[in-house]
Amino acid sequence: MKIEILGMGCPKCKTLYENTKNAVKEAGIEAEVVKVEDIDKITEYGVMMTPALAVDGVVVLAGKVLSEDEIKKFISK
Repeated sequence: MKIEILGMGCPKCKTLYENTKNAVKEAGIEAEVVKVEDIDKITEYGVMMTPALAVDGVVVLAGKVLSEDEIKKFISK
């Protein structure tokens, strides 16, 4: 599984990245968690509000910082 955090490096983006890493660890899921800060790549996803969370290339949420428990719901499907 590949999980991408889309955002330019603002505090909310950093928080979502940390929450995602923690959620993956707690859930015991093998996943690559990466930050995407390139504006061209972010717009390729059609994201207009950051931060955004993409799982295996599909944006599942944009414009909100999720808690670790909320992230687990998206990555456990």
